[in-house]
Amino acid sequence: MNNVSLIGNLATEVELREVGTDRKVASFLLAIGRGGRDGADFVWVSAWDRQADLCAAHLAKGRRVGVAGRLKSRTWEQEGRRRDAVEVVANRVEFLGGPEHREEGAEVIPFDAAAAAG
Repeated sequence: MNNVSLIGNLATEVELREVGTDRKVASFLLAIGRGGRDGADFVWVSAWDRQADLCAAHLAKGRRVGVAGRLKSRTWEQEGRRRDAVEVVANRVEFLGGPEHREEGAEVIPFDAAAAAG
C-alpha cells in the first residue's frame, strides 16, 4: 500500500508547467513541522491537470495545505553524480487557510534549495 497524508506550509511558490500538449503539473515544496522547535522536513509535491491549475491559482508560499497521495521515487544524473529523490504525487490537495491562518506559534522556516541539493 502506498498512501501518504501530510499537513504543512508551502516553502516555495507553486511552479506550473505544461507536459506534452494537454497535461499540466504543479510542483511545490511542503514544509512539515516536527513539533516544537525541532525544525521541519521538506517534501516535494506534484499535482496534475485540473488540480495543478487550482494549486497555481490559489496557493502561495506560506499557505497551509493538506496533501494526500502516493510516494514516487526518481533518480537522475547531475554534474556526474547520481541524485535520488522521493516526492508525493498528490491525488488531493486541501487549502487549509491563508498565511494568516498558520498554526499558533508556528514558524516559517526559510528553505535554501541549493543547500538541500548538496
